[in-house]
Formats: sequence, structure tokens, C-alpha cells
Amino acid sequence: MVHPDAPLGVFDSGLGGLTVVRALLAQNPHERIIYLGDTARVPYGTRSPETVIRYALRCASELRARQIKGLVVACNTVSAVALDMLRVEFDLPVMGVIEPGARAALCAMQARERSRPSCPIGVLGTQGTVASGAYPRAVAQLSTRYEVRAQAAPLLVPLVEEGWVEGEVPRLAVRRYLTPLIEAGVRVVVLGCTHYPLLKPVIEAVASELAREPVAVVDSADATADEVAALLEQRQLQRRAPTVAAERLELLVTDLPASFQTAAQRFLGTGAPQATQIDLSVEA
Repeated sequence: MVHPDAPLGVFDSGLGGLTVVRALLAQNPHERIIYLGDTARVPYGTRSPETVIRYALRCASELRARQIKGLVVACNTVSAVALDMLRVEFDLPVMGVIEPGARAALCAMQARERSRPSCPIGVLGTQGTVASGAYPRAVAQLSTRYEVRAQAAPLLVPLVEEGWVEGEVPRLAVRRYLTPLIEAGVRVVVLGCTHYPLLKPVIEAVASELAREPVAVVDSADATADEVAALLEQRQLQRRAPTVAAERLELLVTDLPASFQTAAQRFLGTGAPQATQIDLSVEA
């Protein structure tokens, strides 16, 4: 039986999931989090579903061994292809980022429709997430009223990893990927990769410029954090006692590039803890 004082486990293929961690820490102030970034094998978005499932099971096993009370899959690719497998394999609450993102997109659409006609929902994601069809399925399970147009944006992850989040280069890349969505009538865009929130200002600006009207850009991190808080309360797993600030977050990575700390601060803000490198073999 898991204990309310146990930490939450969060993992992603790299650094992108730290945007989810930031939202979780903001909305769940008493919780402790162990974050695992599989930086040795990033990105997952270009891998086969079978490989992604194998990597995901290994990451989840590592976190489960650290006595977590719940698992947050802060990776759209893993959420798209491996979430059901993780829920079968591990006897603890498992939540991804796609379903909360789909719900947030529908809220944005409904707010827009108060004054404007319906339009497709757009998704920017990795090749793996787009190929999986996970967002169209998630939206269709909630409402059959809306069409979903998904666009793979493979250059955006390496841009974020290298810190290229403003300037002409990211604007040109974002413009290339947004153009077919905006031309299709999309006016609500879901960021279907946890790296992309660092490019949200650029994406909002370019999308609105192309559409010649405001375009809503949905970041699923906040929606995920809300749903995690609700799940913990429902299962009486909320940590009640305050957590010492220095113990709120533990960072684990499978490779420790020289730029990691700078990158972590971009995702989390100043004061990001030092990461520990662990040996995470592929075979569980």
C-alpha cells in the first residue's frame, strides 16, 4: 500500500517533462517529486512504438523501485503508445498528458465558440505522437463535434534542448509547421510535446500573425497538474505536511551533458537542483 508521504514519480525522454514538473510543484505545494529524464535516448518521438514501450517500462520500473505513490508520464509520445501497458504493469495511479491536454483544448474551443464559428483543433507534436493518432482519439472520446489536425514538428525539440527559444531561427521553424494548420482553419493549437511550452510565446505570435487573429495555444502541463491534484485527493494520497524546499524535487538523468544545469533552469527557473546520473539499461 502506498503512503501519502511518498513522492510522485515523473518521467520523460529528456528535459521536456520539467515543464510538467514546474506545474505540479506550483499546484501541489506539499508534494515531493522524483523526475527521471532519459537523456541518453532522447528523443523518443522518432522511435518505434515497441521501442518506446520498452524504454517506458524501464523508466517506470526505476521510479517504482523508489517507492513512488503515483506515476506521471510527462511525455506525449509515451502517453500515446505506452500508457495502457504501464497501467497494466504497475499497481499504482498512472497519468499521461494527452487526455488532460485534450480536455483543455475542448475548453478553449468552447470559449472561442461563444463568439465565432467552430474550427478544427490543431496539434503540434513529435512524429511518434502524430503517427499514433492519440490526440484525435482523445478528443473524439470527449466530443465528436471537432476535427483534429495534427502536424509533426521534429525540429522543435532540438531547438529547445539547445536553448534556441527566441529569434529568427525558431520563428522560421514554427512558421513552417504552423502554416498548414492555420491554412486549414485551426484557431486552437495544442502543444503536443512537453518541450514546446518554452516556445509558446513564439508559437502564439507566429500563429496569430498567420491567422490575422488571436490563436489559443494550449499547454497541457497545467491541466495535467490539476488532474493529478484531483486524483490524489480522490484516492486520499495527498501529502498534508509541508515539504522542506530542498527536498521537493530530485532530478535523475541517464546522461549528464555539460549544458544540463543551464537547460534545467530554463525549464524550472532559478534554483533547479543538481541532477544525479544513473545507469538505466534498456532491458528491465
